[in-house]
Amino acid sequence: MSMRLSLKTLIQCPISVFSRSYYTTKRVTLYSKISPLGDPSFSLVPELENWVQHGNKVRVGELQRIIRDLRRRNRFSQALEVSDWMNKKGICIFSPIEHAVHLDLIGRVHGFLSAENYFNSLRDHDRTDKTYGALLNCYCRQRQVDKSISHLQKMKEMGFASSPLTYNDIMCLYTNLGDYEKVPDVLAEMKENKVSPDNFSYRICINSHGARSDIEGMERVLNEMECQLGIAMDWNTYAVVASFYIKSGLSDKAIYALRKSEEKLEKKDGTGYNHLISLYATLGNKSEVLRLWDLEKSACKRHINRDFITMLESLVKLDEIEEAEKILKEWESSGNFYDVRVPNVVIIGYSRKGLYEKAETLLEELMEKGKVTTPNSWAIVAAGYLEKGMVEKAFECMKAAFSLHVKNKGWKPNPQVIADILSWLGDEGSAEDVEAFVTSLRSVIPVNRQMYHASLKANIRSGKDICGLLDRMKSDKIDEDEETKKILGTM
Repeated sequence: MSMRLSLKTLIQCPISVFSRSYYTTKRVTLYSKISPLGDPSFSLVPELENWVQHGNKVRVGELQRIIRDLRRRNRFSQALEVSDWMNKKGICIFSPIEHAVHLDLIGRVHGFLSAENYFNSLRDHDRTDKTYGALLNCYCRQRQVDKSISHLQKMKEMGFASSPLTYNDIMCLYTNLGDYEKVPDVLAEMKENKVSPDNFSYRICINSHGARSDIEGMERVLNEMECQLGIAMDWNTYAVVASFYIKSGLSDKAIYALRKSEEKLEKKDGTGYNHLISLYATLGNKSEVLRLWDLEKSACKRHINRDFITMLESLVKLDEIEEAEKILKEWESSGNFYDVRVPNVVIIGYSRKGLYEKAETLLEELMEKGKVTTPNSWAIVAAGYLEKGMVEKAFECMKAAFSLHVKNKGWKPNPQVIADILSWLGDEGSAEDVEAFVTSLRSVIPVNRQMYHASLKANIRSGKDICGLLDRMKSDKIDEDEETKKILGTM
């Protein structure tokens, strides 16, 4: 886990975001029907309608639970569908709270302008601190500075700016914009307006000082926070502080902050253990990483895949490949659902140490078991083989990568790897191998001169006619250059 990613999670997620509970009841409910439909493009309305048509009851509480669950899983478009359906069917008369949730979902799915229109359509008695706050959050989330400040002023005039959440939104806005120096001023204004900061308020401010390498300012805010009677210190805050100490090279202070963080950690908080493990790995402290992993195993009833990924990433960071292999075996026997990201960590670890044969063997074993692998995993191994001068092995790995590629899924091969393989194929590959490779390549990247040069060279070596190739080259609007003429001159 990178320092940047870890810190972002610590700042934004004061509670665990990785659920350790699974829906296990055998009784069919509306929730059990909808929850597995994870494809965001899948409309839930037919499922809702079908549920009613079969004579089933629809309870407001269950619909609200479904909306909460979908929001937590970032399935916002589906959550909006359920909320909209619930409203239009008259199942629930929206209070300001339901309007606020609906407005938030509109903003996430359709943007702040649509959220604005919804807000403006509300009756006066529904425009409360809840709906005003939801629109402010929408503006801040989409980094609309002028609208955020203007809307905050309206909230102050109406007496709706009495919650720390309001000021936290503004501090998050400045944080996301990189305007860290403005955050302490918002905290100061908050206190002047007699709004008591919460844990998150202080944590955002601590982050603003740490991001500017202002360790003294960070410690000053931490000390103030620790002295507040209404604030219960949490592991999150000390972990944020520790991360900045690490970044500043203050290892002793980092370890002290990590110990304080561990003291505040609830025994079953796997997310907290994961962050501490990652931070100790960044410090290079293997013994603490292993100690916390053992504690987590005894404290948490089960380990989710995220736990294994964090531990594997930490061991790879520590260059402890043998320990990582042991953890991978634990995962394989854990009964968890298969997630390619778990073995991928070890594959990357092998590659970093130049153990490309072991990486390829692991990939082959996964495929033999019918498990999914990714094009990128094979491409990483291919790049490693190229560094060793083992071009034929790299070629085989790239063929495997292409066989797994799904169009429009975002993966693009390394241009240098492709160039090196094409050059080798042109000099040593058969015309058939080149043709097959180029055909696969064209489904991933636009056709280019290198592809034609490899094909021309292989066909000329094989004594095959190249007129068709040259015609296709022209139809693809690829002009001959000096290299092309040189290749043709070998005929």
